[in-house]
Parts: sequence; structure tokens; C-alpha cells
Amino acid sequence: MKNFSVRTARWSARHPWRAIVGWFLFVALCLGAGLAVGGNPATSEDYRVGEAGRAEAMAAEGGLQQRPLERVLITAPPGSGPLDEAAADAAARDIAERMKRLPEVRSVSAPVRSPDGTALRIDVTMRGPELDGRKHVDPLLARTAEVGEAHPRVRVEEVGSPSISKGLDKLRADDLARTEMIALPVTLLTLLFVFRSFAMAFVPLVLALTSIVSAVGLSMLASHVFPDAGVGTNVILLIGLAVGVDYTLFYLKREREERARADGRLSPHAAVEVAAATSGRAVVVSGLAVAASSATLYLVDDVIFSSIATGTILVTLVAVVSSLTVLPALLVKLAERAERRERRRAERPSASRPHARNRWKALNPRTAREAPDTRKSTGGPTGILLRAVDRRPAATLAVGVVALLALSAPLLGLHLTDMGRETHSRTVPAMQTYDRLTAAYPELKATHRIVVRAEPARADEVAAGLRELAARAQSDPDPTGPGAPVTSPDRRTTLLELPLAHHVSDPGAHRSLDRVRTVHLPRTLERLSGAEGAVTGDVARYTDYPTHQKSKLPLIIATLLLVTFAMTVWAFRSVVLGLIGVVLNLLSAAASLGVLVLTFQNTWAEGLLDFTSTGSIGSRVPLFLFVILFGLSMDYQVFVISRIRETAQRGVPTRQAVLDGIGSSAGVVTSAAFVMVTVFASFAALHLIEMKQIGFSLTVAVLLDAFVIRVVILPALMLLLGDRVWWPARAARPQAPAPDPRCPRPKTVG
Repeated sequence: MKNFSVRTARWSARHPWRAIVGWFLFVALCLGAGLAVGGNPATSEDYRVGEAGRAEAMAAEGGLQQRPLERVLITAPPGSGPLDEAAADAAARDIAERMKRLPEVRSVSAPVRSPDGTALRIDVTMRGPELDGRKHVDPLLARTAEVGEAHPRVRVEEVGSPSISKGLDKLRADDLARTEMIALPVTLLTLLFVFRSFAMAFVPLVLALTSIVSAVGLSMLASHVFPDAGVGTNVILLIGLAVGVDYTLFYLKREREERARADGRLSPHAAVEVAAATSGRAVVVSGLAVAASSATLYLVDDVIFSSIATGTILVTLVAVVSSLTVLPALLVKLAERAERRERRRAERPSASRPHARNRWKALNPRTAREAPDTRKSTGGPTGILLRAVDRRPAATLAVGVVALLALSAPLLGLHLTDMGRETHSRTVPAMQTYDRLTAAYPELKATHRIVVRAEPARADEVAAGLRELAARAQSDPDPTGPGAPVTSPDRRTTLLELPLAHHVSDPGAHRSLDRVRTVHLPRTLERLSGAEGAVTGDVARYTDYPTHQKSKLPLIIATLLLVTFAMTVWAFRSVVLGLIGVVLNLLSAAASLGVLVLTFQNTWAEGLLDFTSTGSIGSRVPLFLFVILFGLSMDYQVFVISRIRETAQRGVPTRQAVLDGIGSSAGVVTSAAFVMVTVFASFAALHLIEMKQIGFSLTVAVLLDAFVIRVVILPALMLLLGDRVWWPARAARPQAPAPDPRCPRPKTVG
């Protein structure tokens, strides 16, 4: 009763108003500091990986880096027949004049007519870095809309990386708003069902939301060390709502359980201290496990995963702090308020009404009749499974492991790709324009950017060599379009752009890239001794990023296994439990990823989940899921094993401690799992394919973890191992009972 969590809870319970006011001041300070300092968004340099990244760095050194580019497409209005060329030319002149007057515009190209004569396009290059284009594209879109209104005989549209990014950002924001509208009410209803009290149901939700707000502010400060790739807020919302509610739920349920077991003789302060000594410690260990697991993402050396790691670590640790500080204070104030209301009811004749007593019992159970008896068999599906495990642990273990291995089998066919534009939702207007643009100009689907660096005196020789390369590439089975070399002002760098009539995910695009990298460019460099070359562009980026992720996956998995083992051994002083934790987390993650592959790399679930299969999984998804799943699995593992160990330390034999511990924690684990499933499943309804895959896989993982791993496989293993599960200790050593908070302490004399 003297560990850190108990000392913190004791201070909070004794100074509730200080703790409550202090917490909300902390939330305001975090958000205010973040807004005052501002975030530090990632730049193009932060995204460079592989050969494509090396080529982009070479181009940037010569001032030939890729610029934000918008294209204005002029076509005939739907159902109006052929394009009116005179009207199209007039609209093209108008758009060029208006665009040139904008300070955001660097240059405007001459109009380019499509080969079939159905379209006219004008390319508008913007100023500034490539990723900054979406911040400044609004004036361009406004001018395009004005021209469209001024020339009703043609359809004038605009599309490009900046406008597509802006449209996707809006879609993501709308999706997240809809997710909140679904997840928050369902979470509140779940908590109402668990606690039968509005006040108690709102506490976890309020603490989760304030933890999210605090983490958002802190993430803005942290972005100056780890640049924000734009995914941090999404991750904070996704993880924060899940773990924030779960940690509070674990604590609340234990506090109410202790007060019920004490038959109403336990004071609110004492109940909080007991909960802090048990569930409070489990929350700390779980939070540290999630943070440690998430920190392994920094090893990927990728700005996106660094943002994910930062957001997850911050929101998890803030949620732990809230459960240890302000939560005890809120519980004490709610309990004291309920006691005052009960006393007032007792003084009035109306206090004898059954519904009034029932409301009081829901918040402050008084009698032994209401106290949960954890020694009794758990009812429902959990009880049925536990009884089956008790009777035949070896058989149920074999069935559970075989089932998870079967679900993991599709993982052997995992195909990773970066998600190109063709996978984006067509509910975004810019994507509809993009489809019309690439239909009229197929060569704009993708581009190879070949960069060669040599001495300035050889610039003409390099340019001639690249022209020969372009001619050879046009005779390939997957030909590229013509391209003209461009030399940098210092004449050290030369760039050749080759348009390709394939989307980045098409096999033809990969064959073309392979020939450029392995045949054409090496042949050119052989004639240019001392020159350095590399290939980037849409296809190269699409190819190199998944390769980078695959190369990091073994390192991350090995580190995760080590972290899981170390955290479990540290928490329970048992090497055997550490090994069990590693195996079970690996099984859970592999099974959920196997189901993901089975679902999204095939077409059978397209109508059910509203997606179009690409035959692949997003390159970022497996790494993210492995790390997050290992962390979240530790939540249930730490909580359940803590209850088992606590029971064994009271002298109960290990076999009975396993059954009692899992039975007593089944209700809260089920409730916590339902909250997580609600949050994650709402993300599976998003339009963005990678977010949909992440939400779906997390949902499957939580269901498997809560109802297969923790109820079937874990107890079966522990029953078979018996006291050996606590090795190197012979068994869980009985601890001296903590002083009973209901009994007065003896007074000291002298």
C-alpha cells in the first residue's frame, strides 16, 4: 500500500479539488502551449527513402526538385457533344491570364490538346515545396471556378497533387467526425450498461477526451523533434479513446468491487487506495508496455511511423496519468455526494421508495448480497468456455492454437504496396477530375524522373546520354513517352522525365521501372564514367517505400518480442509468463493480420465493407498493426494475470487462482473489449483504404484477444503448467495482507 500509484491516489483522494482543478489546468496548459508554439509539419526531405529518396535529394541540390503542380482540364459539358474548340481556346487564354496574376503561381504552360481532340489542358506550377501546395491551392481553385462560370460552353476543372491532398484531408476530417458521432454514443451506452449510473459512465469518457486534448497539444510540441506527418491526430483519437476508457474502466470497476466486498464499511478514500494498489498498478504497467512497444516504431526511420509512435506514446501516458491523479479525486467526490444524497433521502419519507434505493445501490453498494463472489463460476459464454478449459485444458489449448494458426495462414501470401491515387475514394471531386484527365491524357498516370549528377563541364554529354536513354525506353514492351533533359543552373545535375501510361500499381509500371533502373540507366552511366545516377518518380516511390518497410519488419518484430518479454518479466517476476506473453501476442497479431489479408486481398468482402480490393495491403499497415497490437494485448494480459497472481498470493492454489482470476476479470475485460471494438470498427467504415484496413484488423485483434487468447489459450496454458508458471519462483508467494482500511489504526503512546 506504499507504491507510487497508491501514494498518488491517496494524495488525490485527500485533496480532490486540487487534483481536479490541477488536471484541467494541465489539459489547458498542454493545449495552449501546443497552439502557441504550433506544429512542425514534415517536409519533402523527411519522406525520402531508398533510391527514390537519393534521386530526390540529388535533384533538390540542383534546384530541380518536384514542384506542386495543378492541371486545368477543359472538356465538353456532359451530353453536349464534341468539344467546342473556339470556346475551349477562349477558356484556356482566360485561365492562363488569371493564373499568372496569382502570387502562388510560378509558371503557366501553353495549352496542350489531347490526342483525340476531346480535351485541352493547361499545367500550372506553383511556388514553394511540393508538400506546401495544398496550403496555397485555394486561390487557384477559385480562379478555375470563375473561368468555369464565365465560359458555360465548356467544362473547366482543376486537379493535381495539391487539390487531391486537400480533398483527401476534407474526406478524412468528415470521416473522423462521423466516427466520433458513432463511437462516443456507443461508448457512453456501454458504460451506462456497466455502471447503471450517468455520473460514473461520464467519468471514463471525460477523462479519455481530456487525455486526447492534452496529447494533441503535447504532440504539437513534440513535432519540433519528430516532425508531424499529418497522421498524429488520427492516431491519438484512435488509441486515446480506446485506452483512455479502458484504463479508467479497470480502475472504476475495481473500486466498486472493493466497496461491495466490504459490505459498505469501506470509506471512499480507502476504496480508492485499494483500487490503486491493484488495478492502478496494472494500469501503470499496461501503459508503460504500450508506450515501450510503440517506441519501437522509431526504429523504422520513417517520418510517418515516428509520428504514429509519438502520438501513441503521448496519449497512452497521459491516459495513465489521468487514471492515477484526477480519477481518484472524482471517485471520492462522487461517493461523498452520493452519501449526502442518501442521508437526505433517509430523512424523508420518500426515501423508502424502491427506485431511490436502487439508484443509490448502483453507485454505492452496501450489502454483502450485492457483492460479487468471484469464487462462483462465471456465467454466460465466458463461464462455458472456462468450464471446458478446466475439464480438458490440453484439448482446448490445441483447438485454440490450431484455430489461430489457421487464421494466420493467409499471412504467408501477404502482398504489400503503397496505395496510389487509383485507390483513393471517388467521392472526392478531385479524383473524378483525375479520372477524366488520365482518360484524355494516359501518359499522365505516372512519371519516371531520372537524375544524373556529374562535373559541370560534362553537362552536354550527360544530356545527350539521357536523350539516348529516352529513345531506348520508348522501344520497351512497356514504353514511356518522350522526354527532354533539363540541366540545373550550376550544370552539375541533369533531370529527365519520362511519362508512363500506367498507374503506379500496374505490373507494366513496375516492369518499366525495373528496365530503367537495371538496363537503361546503367548503360548510360557506363559511357559517363564518374557520373552518379538514380531514378525516382511516382512508380519509384511506390516501389521503394514497401521495400523499405519489409526490410524493417524483422527488426521491429524482434524488438517487440524482446520488449514484451522484458515488460512481462518485470511486471510478474516470471520468465515463464514472459515467454507465454510473447507467444500469445505473436499468435494474436498473426491471426488478425491473416484475417486482414484474407479479407482485403480478395474481393468477397468488397460489398460488405464498402471497398475495392487492390489485391494488396497498405505498406504501412502491418508494421503499425504489429506494434499497436502487441501494446494493446499487454493491456488485457497485465490486467488478467494481475488478478490471477493477486489471488494466488492470498494462498489460493494456482489452478483455482487461474479460474477465479479470469472469472472475476471477465466482465470488465468484456466491457473494455466492447469499447475498443466500437472505436476500431468505426474506423473500418472510413473511405481511406489504409485506415479501413487498420480499423478492421484492430477490431479482429481485440475480439480474438479478449475471447480466445485470454479465456481459452491463456488459462489452458496456466492450468497445464501449474506452479511452474511462476518460475523462477516456486509459486506466487503469499503476501502479508494489507492493513484493513476499515479498522482504526492503533494509537501510539509517547
